Amino acid sequence: MFRKKIPDEGILRLIPKRKKGFFKLIFSRFFMIILLIALQIFILISMFIHFEAILPYSRAFYTVFTIVMICWLFNSKMDSTAKLTWMMIFYLFPIPGTILFYLTQKDFGHLAITKRVETLIQETKMILPQKKSVMEDVQLSDSGTDDLCRYVNRTGCFPIYENTDTVYFPSGEAKFESLMAELENAKNFIFMEYFIIDEGYMWGKILEILRRKAAQGVDVRVMYDGMCEMSTLTHDYPKRMAELGIKCKAFSPITPFLSTYYNYRDHRKILVIDGKTAYTGGINFADEYINRHERFGHWKDAAIMLKGEAVPSFTLMFLQMWNINEKNAEWDEWLKPKLSVKGGGFVMPYADCPLDDDKVGENVYMDILNRATSYVHIMTPYLILDGELESSLKFAAQRGIDVKIILPGIPDKKAAYALAKTHYKELVRAGVKIYEYTPGFVHSKVFVCDDEKAVVGTINLDYRSLYHHFECAAYMYRTSCIPDIERDFDETLKLCRQVTPETIKKERLYYKITGQILKFVAPLF
Repeated sequence: MFRKKIPDEGILRLIPKRKKGFFKLIFSRFFMIILLIALQIFILISMFIHFEAILPYSRAFYTVFTIVMICWLFNSKMDSTAKLTWMMIFYLFPIPGTILFYLTQKDFGHLAITKRVETLIQETKMILPQKKSVMEDVQLSDSGTDDLCRYVNRTGCFPIYENTDTVYFPSGEAKFESLMAELENAKNFIFMEYFIIDEGYMWGKILEILRRKAAQGVDVRVMYDGMCEMSTLTHDYPKRMAELGIKCKAFSPITPFLSTYYNYRDHRKILVIDGKTAYTGGINFADEYINRHERFGHWKDAAIMLKGEAVPSFTLMFLQMWNINEKNAEWDEWLKPKLSVKGGGFVMPYADCPLDDDKVGENVYMDILNRATSYVHIMTPYLILDGELESSLKFAAQRGIDVKIILPGIPDKKAAYALAKTHYKELVRAGVKIYEYTPGFVHSKVFVCDDEKAVVGTINLDYRSLYHHFECAAYMYRTSCIPDIERDFDETLKLCRQVTPETIKKERLYYKITGQILKFVAPLF
């Protein structure tokens, strides 16, 4: 990728990317599995050569061990689809599979972060009060939104608000233009939490403003997921940012510990300005998100901007992650409502944390599907479903709801694309209409329903988002931007090809075979 330099009188320095393919392989789960399988093969060969006499006993041990592990797994709380995957692994590779399962469940290397996040969430569970009058108004609508709000608040502090203006952006370019103007108006603080930051035109322009604002005394904080250290940024990037007066952190920096670095990534995209304005959605800070750099055809994305009383919820989400390694967590100063806007409808910002037993992101989506009366229209980059979500999609279509899903026409990950196609046949047979965006890659994470409900956020329809990542979104009921979301869906649909039984039969053999092979390990994907 050509990396543009930003004229900055030598203050802003773009750090060159490093070739990290070797480290990606060494610290990957794929490498760990291969290593453990190779170890088992080596042990078995050694047993054949040196301990031929005890082979009958080893076979008996393997059989008993496998049965015990499968029985234990069958009675665990794990999702049923994931159980099938692990049962297959235990059956094929009892010892390596058990070691892998133990390491991924125990999450070695991130135990301190796990405990700290749980503590911070519990400490702030009641810090933003729910207005009784708002809940009463929501209850009168008889939409089920009040029930959903009560469920979501089991896992954190996520009030539902009135007096919030919502603006929908149908592209990264639209969000970028708005964001640049809002950043220029910052007076007190700028909080940014993003999954990916990559140097180039987009981040360079934003960084110019952040540097100026920090010099003016604005509290500028930037946090990105530690995976960036393996792909887009160097490990000392926070120090480089500190030279510009910007506070910067990597969430869960990558360490050479094979078992868990893929798990519990910070996939959120949050930007809060002065407690008055907040952004979320699918758009990271990299040039492909605004189509300055083409990777997979045209990049279709979406975001939402909030102004008003709902903004402190996103401030709280940011501070919960920022304070993980802070000795003295600060809350109240930043969470006071700064703005009340006469916006129609209700907004509930919420987060999904992988450390509890609640699949908030998935359950919000299923609530929308189960309560829909006319249509549910969805945009998502990935479709790797567990049994429950697939059943909800099929059930909604079978009871007459117009369920449409827009997926990428050009994939960013061929394996994920192949896995998505394994769901096509059953979904189409049930009446779900699936479309692929022919100009390129859809990265939007959008649900819109019945002209009155919508979700815009970071939550994909795959196992990573629904089970393993920190995520966030804005649930909206009867807000003014919902017609804009549906309009964007309709406009995007015009650029799509529909998936039909005929196109499924004619699908490339590569995707058919790859999808079927990967299907049984989909929960690990």
